[in-house]
Amino acid sequence: MSGTTITGKALRAAAGVTAAGALGLGYAVGIERHWFALRTARLEVLDPVTAAGRTLRVLHLSDLHLRPGQRLEQRFVEGLAELAPDLVVNTGDNLSHRRAVPEVLRALGGLLDTPGVVVWGSNDYHGPKPKNPTHYLFNPQHRVLGPELPWRDLRAAFLEHGWLDATHARHTLTVNGLRLAIGGVDDPHIGRDDYDRIAGSADEPYDLRLGLTHSPEPRVLDAFAADGYDLVLAGHTHGGQLRLPGYGAIVTNCGVDRSRARGASRWGSHMRLHVSAGLGTSPYAPARFSCRPEATLLELVPRPGPTSSTPATAGERGGRPPSARSGANG
Repeated sequence: MSGTTITGKALRAAAGVTAAGALGLGYAVGIERHWFALRTARLEVLDPVTAAGRTLRVLHLSDLHLRPGQRLEQRFVEGLAELAPDLVVNTGDNLSHRRAVPEVLRALGGLLDTPGVVVWGSNDYHGPKPKNPTHYLFNPQHRVLGPELPWRDLRAAFLEHGWLDATHARHTLTVNGLRLAIGGVDDPHIGRDDYDRIAGSADEPYDLRLGLTHSPEPRVLDAFAADGYDLVLAGHTHGGQLRLPGYGAIVTNCGVDRSRARGASRWGSHMRLHVSAGLGTSPYAPARFSCRPEATLLELVPRPGPTSSTPATAGERGGRPPSARSGANG
């Protein structure tokens, strides 16, 4: 009898675990990946003298991974134009299908009339392919590249709307009366970065030195920091995509620590880093758990002056990312 009882308990426990797993997967696939969030962060990165008390509102978008028919994500992105940001920064992986260029342009809509800057990710160049999920844990250097995507068409459309391509380029841009030095690299995740092409400090007076990369690889972040950049924006990590409560991201799919998988952090003594958890997923891994898809509105303000006793800005760490202030159910 006792053996039968133990076996029954084990079967019930296994059934419970299976049911919980099924419910969690259903939630991750059917609910959370469509539960889009607008996050906010306030970063003290502008020059305290030349910025003269002004601020800059930057909308950081990344990892849309759009394909035809994704109307929930498109509608959420369309609605972001109501925020009227001063600058839009797009850190790549816009595409997930060879017919997705019109979908991206339709989603961005009115944001294309705002000054914008972009760098590209691996999934702008190549479409997704099935990948063994264990590679993320045990073989993170493994790369699976799908068919070539029409990223050049998307780039042409962005340029026609006045956006700047910062891939291996340096630009000077004046936005809201603030003078910005902008530099970017191609995607380090697939080894396309060549920082030497933009190397060198920006010696002219600037209110902000802004660096862009799709994947936040430490070698690239170190190079930006050495050249005196104030802020680097990146994506790629999907915030871990699957996070465990009390533990955070399981993996980052790049060289940064799990604590930097999303949100704002310090890199070295001067530079700030912001990593977007992004808005989309691969069609072969259409799930998010404890990691809502997001866009981020960054309020950039002057750093404290030499005599200021202003405390560290909330949302910057080591530690936790900025919390969701508002969200929309696509």
